[in-house]
Amino acid sequence: MRYSSMLVHYLRASGRIPWKLQWPCAVGWFCEAMAMARRQHITIFTTASLPWMTGTAVNPLFRAAYLAKAGDWEVTLVVPWLSKGDQMLVYPNKMKFSGPAEQEGYVWRWLEERTGPLPRFNIIFYPGKFSTEKRSILPVGDITETISDEKADIAVLEEPEHLTWYHHGRRWKKKFRKVIGVVHTNYLEYVKREKNGYIQAFLLKHINSWVTDIYCHKVIRLSGATQEVPRSVICNVHGVNPKFIEIGKLKHQQISQREQSFFKGAYYIGKMVWSKGYTELLHLLQKHQKELSGLKMELYGSGEDSDEVKASAEKLNLDVRVYPGRDHADSIFHDYKVFINPSTTDVVCTTTAEALAMGKIVICANHPSNEFFKRFPNCHMYSTEKEFVRLTMKALSEEPIPLTEELRHELSWEAATERFVRVAEIAPATPAKQHPSTSQRFMYINPDELKKNMEEASAFFHNTISGFEAARCVFGAIPNSLQPDEQQCKELGWRPQGL
Repeated sequence: MRYSSMLVHYLRASGRIPWKLQWPCAVGWFCEAMAMARRQHITIFTTASLPWMTGTAVNPLFRAAYLAKAGDWEVTLVVPWLSKGDQMLVYPNKMKFSGPAEQEGYVWRWLEERTGPLPRFNIIFYPGKFSTEKRSILPVGDITETISDEKADIAVLEEPEHLTWYHHGRRWKKKFRKVIGVVHTNYLEYVKREKNGYIQAFLLKHINSWVTDIYCHKVIRLSGATQEVPRSVICNVHGVNPKFIEIGKLKHQQISQREQSFFKGAYYIGKMVWSKGYTELLHLLQKHQKELSGLKMELYGSGEDSDEVKASAEKLNLDVRVYPGRDHADSIFHDYKVFINPSTTDVVCTTTAEALAMGKIVICANHPSNEFFKRFPNCHMYSTEKEFVRLTMKALSEEPIPLTEELRHELSWEAATERFVRVAEIAPATPAKQHPSTSQRFMYINPDELKKNMEEASAFFHNTISGFEAARCVFGAIPNSLQPDEQQCKELGWRPQGL
C-alpha cells in the first residue's frame, strides 16, 4: 500500500494523472492506463467467410487486414466453419475444404492476390450452420469462447443483430471491454417483400433494437438505409479492393493521354435474385423501351432467380443480355463506361463504390443507401423514372470526369479504416478521467446505474429464453444449434461438450 501511495504521489507531481482524483480513483486510473499500455486486441466476428463472395465475408477480411496494417492493435478475425454438407450449399463451384487450415490458406491467398503482402493477423473459426430459410449462416454455441479472457479487449460484431439473435452464453459486454457493432444488412427491407412482410418487419425491428442494445456499446450503421438502433452513428466504414483503384488510375492515365478508355456501354453486376435491384431495373427498361431504344446493356450475376431474370430480359425489345456472375475486377468489365444500379435494398452498395473507383459513370437511385456517393461527380442519382431515362442517355453520350486523389482516397480501405477508428473511438489513448463516486449521497439513485441494472435484467431474460430449444425454434433458430455437434467438434479440433 505504501509503495502504491508513493507511486500515485509521484504521478500526480509529474502531471501524469490529475491531482483532484481521490486516491482509490487515481490507483484505478493508473491500473487502466497500464493495461492499455500494451497493444490492445481487436477481435472481429463475422457471419460469412470466403469463398462465399458476400459482403460480410469480404469487408471484415479487409477491415482486419488494414487494422493490422495500421499497427496499433493485435487483430483476430473470427469466421464460421461449415461442415461439408453446408459447404456444398454455400460455396461456389462445389468448393469444399477438409479442415479450417485448408480454408484459411485459401483466404490468405485470395487476400494477398488483391492487396500484396500485409502484416499477418490471426484467423480462427467458430462452428456455424447454414439456414436455407434465411439464406445465411448462423452461429452454433457460444462463440465468445473462441477468444481467451486475456485477449478480450475490443470486439467488432459484423452484423450484430445476426450474431446475437440466438446467442446463448457469456454476455458480450461482460466478456469484452468494448463491443462495436457494424450493421451491414437492411433486413427490414428484405422481410417486407415476404408474405406478411410488414408484420414480420415490425417484430424484427424491435428484436434487432433489443439485442444490439444489450450486447453492443456502440453501433455503426453504414448508411441511413438501416434501421435506427440505440447508441448508433451513421458512417460508411467500408472501402474497395485496391485492384479497383489501380484500374481507375490506369483509365485516368488513358484519358489524360487522350486515348479512348471506354469501349462498351452500360452494365449491371449483382447477385441474381429479384430483391437485388433486378425487379426495379427490368421494370424501368420494360416501361421505357421506346425512350431507351439505343441502349445496349449486359447483366452479370448468378443466383436463385437467374432463369426468371433471363426470361424477363428476353421479352424486351432492347438489346439486354444476361451472363453468369464474375469477379467485378475481371478485365471484361474494365471497358464499360456506365454502371446502372437501381437497387434500394443495399446498405452501401459495394459494386457502386467499385465502379466509381474504376472511373465509370454510375446511375443509381436517390436513396439513403447511396448518400455516401453524392460527393462523386460521376455519380448521377435519379428520383423519378423520367430522370432515370434522361441521366442514362446523357451518360452514354459523355465521358466520365477523372477522380481527384482526394476522392480516390475516400474509396480506399485506408480511409475506411481511419473513419472506423474515429467513430468507434478505439484509437490508442489515455483512459478517460474517473469521477468520484456519488454513492455517499443519501437516497441518491444514479440513473446510469439504474439503466445498467435494467439492461442486465434484459440480457438475463434474453439468455434464458435463448437457452430453450423450443423457444429458439419458434423464433427461427436452426434446431440443435445450442452446442456444436460431434462432427463439427472433430473438424475444428475441439473437445466435444460433456467429455
